Amino acid sequence: METTSQAVAQTPAAEDGQQTPSARRTVDGYLRAPFPWYGLDEAFTGPRWLMQVGTTADGAVEHGSIGHGDEPSVRNEYAAGGDLESKEKFAVVVTVAANPSRRTADGTGLLEATSVSSAAWLAGVGLLSFTWPGQMDHALRDDWLEQQTETAWVLADDLDGADWSTLSLPVDGVPTAFHYRESEFGWVLAGSTSAGVHVGAYGRGMSAYGLGFAVVKDIAAYA
Repeated sequence: METTSQAVAQTPAAEDGQQTPSARRTVDGYLRAPFPWYGLDEAFTGPRWLMQVGTTADGAVEHGSIGHGDEPSVRNEYAAGGDLESKEKFAVVVTVAANPSRRTADGTGLLEATSVSSAAWLAGVGLLSFTWPGQMDHALRDDWLEQQTETAWVLADDLDGADWSTLSLPVDGVPTAFHYRESEFGWVLAGSTSAGVHVGAYGRGMSAYGLGFAVVKDIAAYA
């Protein structure tokens, strides 16, 4: 999937793990999307916040993420003296426009089709972007992240494989089947909606089993 930014994977963070001011996203990109955004349904009453949109080379918005719960940060959990589960509780919902394979605006190239696998990959990479395994320094984490990103793609490309199970969750009140997997770093899921988008999600510290998804009625309210 050819995009100029890849969801939260490119969100900058300071050395102490706190987001830098440039990481605070505005609502402008979300408003340009020709598709509806999804978030957790009204059963979730905690904080909600915008993250980042991804665009094609010609500037069309193709996907984006909305956070729920604690705003996650990249930090060395081992050095912080705690485990991944105890630090932050969050769930991020990734919305991906359901597009067929199509030509670029200038007609010189071909954009890949988006699918449930696209949502699964973006969710997997998003979780990795806020993960720092214990006892790992900066240099090693770069290599680790590259390796794990490739693994996330392989997993997303095989949603019927043994690494995934099926989880039924409500989408706009309708039970919907999702592909679901867990790892030591958190969970990832992905599925499709009847609204012309694919939905991915990832999280840590919040169980995926009780979640529900719904169209965001007013994305500007998140700004």
